[in-house]
Amino acid sequence: MAKTVKRSGRSETRQVAALSWRMGASGPEILMITSRETRRWVIPKGGRMAGKTDAEAAAQEAFEEAGVRGAVGDASIGHFRYSKIVRNGDLRSYVVAVYPLEVLVQLGDWPEAHQRERRWMSPAEAAAAVSEPDLTALIRAFAATPPVE
Repeated sequence: MAKTVKRSGRSETRQVAALSWRMGASGPEILMITSRETRRWVIPKGGRMAGKTDAEAAAQEAFEEAGVRGAVGDASIGHFRYSKIVRNGDLRSYVVAVYPLEVLVQLGDWPEAHQRERRWMSPAEAAAAVSEPDLTALIRAFAATPPVE
């Protein structure tokens, strides 16, 4: 008789995120948004999407959550992990692949405009604003070697 295997609570859910950036007068700037529930500073992220590459899904999240469109890189620049308590009270762990998105258009209105704040920050400000140590390191590494325009 076959043994039923349940997914353990310790497995990680995979997500994608966009590190939205632009070149400002003093160097690269990172676009940060607030999370809907805790109002912490985060980058746009969400689940992987059927029919889209992970980079395309990250760009879609940037549009929905931050109201930006641009040129997304095909390769992940790294990943970070975080955990949160989901609706049923369980603690769920996530691993998030991050894709750089050079912002070319910033919209005045977007799908989640009424749910979030957005703010351009220097890489140092952005790195200090996030709670996840892996994301802090990723932002610092990105700022040290930003993509060539």
